[in-house]
Amino acid sequence: MLFELEAVAYRYGDGTPALDSVSFSIDAGERIALLGANGSGKSTLLRLMDGLLFPDSGTIRFNGVDLTPAALKQGEFAPQFRQQVGFVFQDSDAQLFNATVLEETGFGPAQLGLSPEAVEVRARETLAFLGIAHLADRPPFRLSGGEKRKVALASVLSMNPKVLLFDEPFLGLDPRSQVWLLRTLEQLHQAGKTLVIATHSLEILPQIADRAIVLSEEHRLVADGACVDVLADRAGLLAANLIAE
Repeated sequence: MLFELEAVAYRYGDGTPALDSVSFSIDAGERIALLGANGSGKSTLLRLMDGLLFPDSGTIRFNGVDLTPAALKQGEFAPQFRQQVGFVFQDSDAQLFNATVLEETGFGPAQLGLSPEAVEVRARETLAFLGIAHLADRPPFRLSGGEKRKVALASVLSMNPKVLLFDEPFLGLDPRSQVWLLRTLEQLHQAGKTLVIATHSLEILPQIADRAIVLSEEHRLVADGACVDVLADRAGLLAANLIAE
């Protein structure tokens, strides 16, 4: 078991609930769509799985180790976890901060202690894999929205993580960029990566996932099964505000 979540609950600082007793597990190599209406808790759940937030109650484990502040501050687990789990934010601007795309893509590998030469090789290979090698010397802040999304993904892929968490990756992409991302996700799946993709777009579900986990507007898990079964449950989709009458 890669991830195990047991009765995970979380409230924001003002007491607003974000998640209520959510439990599920994820095996290595799965493709999972995390579905729910806006405000259902999808982004918060991803941040909890990435160790950016911690549950108020309940437990999250990665490879059998509890994700706690202590676990992510000391010992061998913390660097291993950060290398193995990558998070692609919904807002690319929140993820990009280096002077050039090449530096952005090489930042993570540099933290692994690789030589400058090895860092550059890995960064350039990642950019080439994503088809954006021509952006290497460009400042990220001068790129288009779609280009920023690609660079944000490159900055995560350069770490060669086993797990990729995506928060609404198709939001705001033009049709050509959407096709590019669909193809890239398929390549990552074929390479054995575990993918967890938060979205409320049902039309692309069969192309990006085999299993769907649905959160309700009450922040509870209300469905967990094969995408074909979740999509066939019209009443459940209506109740989760994923479709309208």
